[in-house]
Amino acid sequence: MISCLATPALAAALLALVMAGVWVVARRIRNAGIVDIAWSANFSLLALLYVAILPGYPARRLLIGGMTLAWSLRLARYLYRRVMGQHPVEDGRYARLRREWAPRADRRFFWFFQAQGLLTLVLGVPLLLACANPTPALHPLEWAGAALFVVALLGESAADRQLETWKCLPANRGKTCRAGLWRYSRHPNYFFEWLVWVSFFVFAAASPWGFVSVYCPGLMLYFLLRVTGIPMTEAQALKSRGDDYRAYQRTTSAFVPWFPRA
Repeated sequence: MISCLATPALAAALLALVMAGVWVVARRIRNAGIVDIAWSANFSLLALLYVAILPGYPARRLLIGGMTLAWSLRLARYLYRRVMGQHPVEDGRYARLRREWAPRADRRFFWFFQAQGLLTLVLGVPLLLACANPTPALHPLEWAGAALFVVALLGESAADRQLETWKCLPANRGKTCRAGLWRYSRHPNYFFEWLVWVSFFVFAAASPWGFVSVYCPGLMLYFLLRVTGIPMTEAQALKSRGDDYRAYQRTTSAFVPWFPRA
């Protein structure tokens, strides 16, 4: 029990140190967008720590830890290519914050980065609860969560790959991607990202107190639909693609993949 209580405190301290270091780098290169890379990669740190320290059933720890690592490293790699691919140009979201927070932008970004570390800890509760569960057998909910995770990760990877392929063609510059999954949803990557968090909750629900982690997919859904996901992405798309994106909005589901409207 002491280990289960002390491990999140250790994780919080490590995340605070990591995000302080990331802030130093971001300040030096003048690109706060690297916080997105760090946020996703931090779940790998969390997974390694929890799997190594917590006293749960080894097979369960390895399964949920492997799921977390696979999602975290894939997303971190994708974000690294996107953020550093346009460096030294800073992502529009952070460039706007830099302007709004001037002349204290660096100080505010420090606390913003720390908040991202805290968010990692909060969203890591399903991983924590599963790794602490000593029950010596995998529950059907855990198998269901793992199966849903595979579907979600494959869907998110496919959506990202389809968008990257589209953007690589010069003829598509200034146009809206309608290839593959993007024909059925304006944000299939966000939809499958949310399903990843649903899968983590389903997996954790088999553990004692696992049901409390239902807030994780709920919180992620709120962020995607109302805060940093769809609203900011669509505002930027309307600004850069105008009428072409408005036509896309009229015919294509915003989030859940569905058949296009006539």
